[in-house]
Amino acid sequence: MKRTRFTDEQIIGILSEHEAGAKCADLCRKHGMSEGTFYNWKAKFGGMTVSEAKRLKALEDENAKLKKLLAEQMLDLAAMKDLVSKKW
Repeated sequence: MKRTRFTDEQIIGILSEHEAGAKCADLCRKHGMSEGTFYNWKAKFGGMTVSEAKRLKALEDENAKLKKLLAEQMLDLAAMKDLVSKKW
């Protein structure tokens, strides 16, 4: 996963500045980011609090671990089926 130089708390702070009335272009210039990045953040984190963002991050991490476990189990199962299907 791509790392960002902004934490979730900073992103939510920037979005709250926008909700308070700051213009998007001014915020992007101030924080050194593109407008596309700002609108991606707004789509992902818009209306969230810091605690909700932390919970979202924890759920995403847990989901990634579970997907990895599932893939490993499916690989093991496929190998076992291949081994059993061979004639001795």
